[in-house]
Amino acid sequence: MSILKVFCCLLLTDQLVGGKRIRADKTGPNVGQSVFRLHSQGASLEDWCTLQVGGSPCAGYNSSHPLIIISHGWSRLTGVNIVVTDWLAQAHQHYPIAVQNTRAPGSPHLGFAGSYFRGSEKLRRITGLDPAGPLFEGMSAMDRLSPDDADFVDAIHTFTHERMGLSVGIKQPVAHQDFYPNGGAFQPGCDFHNIYEHITEYGLLGFEQTVKCAHERSVHLLIDSVLNRDKQSMAYACNGNSAFENGVCLDCRRNRCNRLGYDARPVRLGAAGGKRLYLKTRSQMPYKLYHYQFKVQFTNNQKRITPSLTIALTGTSEESGDLPINFKEEVSGNRTYTFLITLDKDIGDLMMLKLQWQGLALWKNMWGRIQTIMPWGTVPATPQLFIGKVTVKVGETQKRTAFCSMTDDGQHVEESQEKLFVRCQENHQKQRRKNLRVA
Repeated sequence: MSILKVFCCLLLTDQLVGGKRIRADKTGPNVGQSVFRLHSQGASLEDWCTLQVGGSPCAGYNSSHPLIIISHGWSRLTGVNIVVTDWLAQAHQHYPIAVQNTRAPGSPHLGFAGSYFRGSEKLRRITGLDPAGPLFEGMSAMDRLSPDDADFVDAIHTFTHERMGLSVGIKQPVAHQDFYPNGGAFQPGCDFHNIYEHITEYGLLGFEQTVKCAHERSVHLLIDSVLNRDKQSMAYACNGNSAFENGVCLDCRRNRCNRLGYDARPVRLGAAGGKRLYLKTRSQMPYKLYHYQFKVQFTNNQKRITPSLTIALTGTSEESGDLPINFKEEVSGNRTYTFLITLDKDIGDLMMLKLQWQGLALWKNMWGRIQTIMPWGTVPATPQLFIGKVTVKVGETQKRTAFCSMTDDGQHVEESQEKLFVRCQENHQKQRRKNLRVA
């Protein structure tokens, strides 16, 4: 497809409003004022070539390379053609007018632009970076970014937190694959208590940076995926952020996981849309975190307990340090619990796991010692947790490791006690559990 055909299609005189095509008003404000600038490889950022329909082609354009069009919102690649749209004249309006301008001829809103392409000329990919929410949320697919706008549409949602019923970024899925970093509502490092860090880094613009931090995080995540190709963030399909936080969604079978950003694997799931994918990130670049699923089974626990546990993982490369495990309910009977753990480093193949049951508060611990030394009445039995199966799965590699107690005194742990587990074969652990049942 030639570059002229691309921009001729962008300048069609039809627009989409209310799900119907209507004739655009050519005399309306801000129509056709977008400027398309080609950036040549190796040139400075100030050295652009302006593309004009019917004009001479830019010398730096290579028709054999993919074409990437970057469009801003309201308000080190090689071998590609990069075109940046300039529609500030249309965007610097009251928000409802700016939204209307996205539907106007010449608008760089790639969702609407993509709707003009069909069949063999359909756009190969559109990536939405925290697509706008107000006046787009809840609208029909024809009035917003949707999966039928390109062969592959992906969207990164980073600021969907609602205030007075509105959110800056759209919350609903709008793509084949919708990515929700840190749940999508807000982003780490963007709270107002981070304003001092932003002022230190950006000076007087620090306050403004804090306000737009979460919304712009989508852009920085995409940039991160280009600059740090060896640290690609992985996201996982899940029914919702709550289930993801519980660690039950680190599965890559049947396209259930994908890389976030530039190297996302195109997955075509039809015009109806596809999956919501979730991941955790750091508060700054590089944003990648490694995801681990910690699964522990408790057996024969007669007394209801809400333990305060910490675990530490030892790999072939590094150690994780102590990681808190927070229970949202009491542990009793025979049940398996799953938790999500994240690390900012790859510790290698897992070899050992240390589990510690944190003791009671100091005064309660002292009272227990006094009861032991000078007993009166019935001395309460020491609480115990009977542990069955323990596994850890690494999301990025999909490797699952089973752990067995390092000693032969059974897989039980007492309060204020530390217990070591080493990796074991699955059949070894089954035999160990069978022996415990026989005993």
